[in-house]
Amino acid sequence: MPSLIFTVFLLQVMIGLVNTVGASTINNLFWMLYGRMPTRISGAVREQRRLQREVLMLRTEMNSTSSQDQFARWAKLRRQHDKAFTQYEKISLSVNASRASFEGLFTVARWLSINGLRIFIQFWYAKRAIFWIPQGWVPGYVEWLLAFPKAPRGSVSIQIWGLACASIISLVIAVVLAVYHQLVQGPKQPKFMAAAGTPRATAKSTTSSAGKDL
Repeated sequence: MPSLIFTVFLLQVMIGLVNTVGASTINNLFWMLYGRMPTRISGAVREQRRLQREVLMLRTEMNSTSSQDQFARWAKLRRQHDKAFTQYEKISLSVNASRASFEGLFTVARWLSINGLRIFIQFWYAKRAIFWIPQGWVPGYVEWLLAFPKAPRGSVSIQIWGLACASIISLVIAVVLAVYHQLVQGPKQPKFMAAAGTPRATAKSTTSSAGKDL
């Protein structure tokens, strides 16, 4: 069943990516995409960003204006700042409420489309053989283990196939992350070597200090 094999593998890849990247990061990414779409909330998000920039600009300009020497200008900036900040707080409450609702619905939809679908497939195809192994290749107890819990003897069950895919994907992700960190950060010298220095350098510094004492 190539389609079922690929489906289980793809679900495990998505689960591995979610666990690696983080659910909150994915929620933030899709919220940003949703905010740029032509929806009702997109206008509120743009207005929130505009008011935030305006508040920061007025605050910077107000801080650079002397309240004693330029009181009239400072008072005008203060009124504009307070008005913009009040509008920003008001629209932020609406945007934050919409965001909380969106993230809740998106989290449920993501779980149902990935983990929920995986659980359903494993339950529905529990008695189906994903693929068969040649007879006599493995001992009898291994055949029973590969067919666990309800697949025919001599086959690989969907649960075991999913477990194997998850293990391989986790290993590949760990290797990729290790290589990435190695390329970005570069090789690091152990702390004890950095603190103690090389034996040759230590001996040289000791000799030079002894010569100065003489």
